[in-house]
Amino acid sequence: MRFIFLSGGVLGFAVAAATSWLNDSTPNRLLTNSAVGCLAGALLFRWFWTVLLRGLRETILHRQKAAATAAAAVKQH
Repeated sequence: MRFIFLSGGVLGFAVAAATSWLNDSTPNRLLTNSAVGCLAGALLFRWFWTVLLRGLRETILHRQKAAATAAAAVKQH
């Protein structure tokens, strides 16, 4: 989880810094935008990671349930 949070922060910082730099912002504005981008990127990556893990967990549980019902059906015949 820490790696995802840090990766999102670095990417958010880089994107916001590049966007501010291309808009010819002052250094103060560039760093402010980058800091906000860092926070936003980290939170978005964390949210996306939890959604991804929840989906994987539900998929695994669904496959286990399907395998159990298939095994029970084979056992009955």
